[in-house]
Amino acid sequence: MPASALQQINWERPWLEPWREPGQRVAQTVAAGATLPEALNREPAAPLRFVPQSALPPGEAYERYIFNSGQCPTREGLHDFFNGLCWMRFPHTKKKLNLLQAHEIAAAGVTPLRGPVRDALTLFDENAALLSAPQPLWDALVAKDWNALFVGLRPLWRQASLVLFGHALLEKLVYPRKPITAHVYRAQVAINSIAELDAWLAADLSADKLAAKPFAPLPVLGVPAWWAENENLSFYDDSVVFRPRR
Repeated sequence: MPASALQQINWERPWLEPWREPGQRVAQTVAAGATLPEALNREPAAPLRFVPQSALPPGEAYERYIFNSGQCPTREGLHDFFNGLCWMRFPHTKKKLNLLQAHEIAAAGVTPLRGPVRDALTLFDENAALLSAPQPLWDALVAKDWNALFVGLRPLWRQASLVLFGHALLEKLVYPRKPITAHVYRAQVAINSIAELDAWLAADLSADKLAAKPFAPLPVLGVPAWWAENENLSFYDDSVVFRPRR
């Protein structure tokens, strides 16, 4: 993996705070000459073995291979870099997602159409964010009442915690753009630590719950204190990004 790709990450971004410690270590190991799978395997918190993408047998479903082998095929690049970090920070949740994927594959096989559960599992894995917030904030988010969410209720964000989970979402935010949107899943517990959040989330996720698509879209650069430009409240007047509810 080119070290230059990892050098593009600004670890001071507020959304990267939960990922900073392991991320910087892995990046330094890659910069010293290790492949990405080698660097991830050197981490003491690695919950499974990372292997090169070439280890995935032709025609084998990625999720089923992980479930059966305890090994995660890993490509060189930012996408799988963040996926590896997620396995370390959220090991119980990642195992639960993989278990649910394996059950769906066992029941229906690998088909061009994934079905609602596998679609939701993939969406969660790639693009989810976890929000613990006072009820008025959540209500405004679900209603897409952006003025209430980010302007009228702005002080309430001091009582909220938002943790990005999806590795594709984290990859996109290496190059922040205003339209980048997360699929928010409500954390029904206070986020006191990532370990507690991981344990709660792994227990909370189920096929039925995910099939109902319990997500709310959130343009993440609108979060107060996450992006300097949103201090000017006209930032939220962009109806292309902050779309009204249909």
